[in-house]
Amino acid sequence: MPAFVVTLGMLSMARGATLLYSNGRPIPNLSPAFRWLGQGFVAGIPVSVIVFAIVFIAAWVTLRFTVYGRWVYAVGGNVKSAKTSGIPTRTVTFSVYLLMGALAGLAGLILTARTTSALPQAGLGYELDAIAAVVIGGTSLTGGIGSVVYTLIGALIIGVISNGLDLMGVSSYYQQIIKGAIIVVAVLIDRSRNMNP
Repeated sequence: MPAFVVTLGMLSMARGATLLYSNGRPIPNLSPAFRWLGQGFVAGIPVSVIVFAIVFIAAWVTLRFTVYGRWVYAVGGNVKSAKTSGIPTRTVTFSVYLLMGALAGLAGLILTARTTSALPQAGLGYELDAIAAVVIGGTSLTGGIGSVVYTLIGALIIGVISNGLDLMGVSSYYQQIIKGAIIVVAVLIDRSRNMNP
């Protein structure tokens, strides 16, 4: 089954399950120890920034300097060629999905800790921001091309655009249109780049 379709299906199922579990209401009174994950400081540095830095450095080192990182790029670029080369493609694909799910869960925990209550509607639309950041950062949707550093730059660009539109008083409805247009333009640029190497 196409991974993108399965991901969206699971997203919808998990979102529905959280609404059922909470009856659509926020869950307040989270423990101070849990809130520390999103609001605490270590030596004056927010814990969320420290977690981000650790994950970023680990991802950059893994993708750039390890055999596993080369396998990830190879499988993303061409599964058949990677399999012919002796790379365990199913194991690599499964491990990548597993890691991304764990990191998405970690991001959800930090968001919940920052907002001080578990909101079942929290994170709506974040998947589009993530796609936009990755595509703007130059990662190819067809796979095999990309960088954690450029993805970070893409995320910063999306953040600056969102904050700038908020400061200008642009309606959230228009913001969605603008973000959607950015994604479409970035995908068109990616496709044209892949068709004309």
